[in-house]
Amino acid sequence: MTFAFAVMTVAGMQAQLLYKISGNGLTKPSYIIGTYHLAPVSFADSIPGLKEAMAATEQVYGELDMTDLTSAENLQKMQTAMMLPEGTTLSKLLTAEEMARLNVVLKELMGVDMTNQMVAQQLDGLSPQALQTQLSLLIYMKKHDGFNPQATFDGYFQQVAQQQGKGVGGLETVDFQVGVLFHGQSLERQKELLMCLVDNKEHTELMAEQLVEAFFKQDLVGVKAVMDEKEQTKCDSTPEEEDALIYNRNANWAKLMPQIMADKATFFAVGAGHLPGEKGVLQLLKNAGYMIEGVK
Repeated sequence: MTFAFAVMTVAGMQAQLLYKISGNGLTKPSYIIGTYHLAPVSFADSIPGLKEAMAATEQVYGELDMTDLTSAENLQKMQTAMMLPEGTTLSKLLTAEEMARLNVVLKELMGVDMTNQMVAQQLDGLSPQALQTQLSLLIYMKKHDGFNPQATFDGYFQQVAQQQGKGVGGLETVDFQVGVLFHGQSLERQKELLMCLVDNKEHTELMAEQLVEAFFKQDLVGVKAVMDEKEQTKCDSTPEEEDALIYNRNANWAKLMPQIMADKATFFAVGAGHLPGEKGVLQLLKNAGYMIEGVK
């Protein structure tokens, strides 16, 4: 491969979200797409070759098998994971001054805050991580009308597979994701990151918009640039946190995917932030001997 061709190949890999995986003994190609959980289902129509790739595959794999999330047992696990330990509340965990700052943001986003008894009953028992997730969602919804949590871009691919009688699977379990997303940090660190959002709401909004813009441009380089941006403060993710949330999971998936693809041509749909970079899924698959081509 010439240097010029190599540069063109790398540049081409960053200009879309959908990639073909072939070679390394595969009898049929598989595909992988980078998703964004708040993107509308209609965005699928903007992705070249998507319908053809889905038609050419025999099963769909996501980070999770989305049907697992709907079981009563797993819904209860998720709800329990989002709550603070019994006897602990946000109003006990945060100082009066921190609660006042949190209430300012809640009032901006919801029109009410935790001085309202009904709101306090709903929110005071949430873990800081769970509340941070809710606030991030509200920040997105404030700028993007029409978000429907019942019709997400993540879930679209598995729904189509089920409609077509194809198999659906997950690279992770609900238990694993609960552990990573809600039990991976101490309460003190969760509180610190919650207050980072509260005290830097405008910056959080800016970063969220830059990430959304890069995704809708199908620009993986831009997605990674936003994820990698550092403020050189305690609000930055630590290397250990990035490993737990992104890079260790990438490595796990790259180990699971070869057998899944060998069994059946598979359409993988995972978060776009997991695809780019030296430790991204695309590069890990290339390192394992697969050919990765952007679908035009």
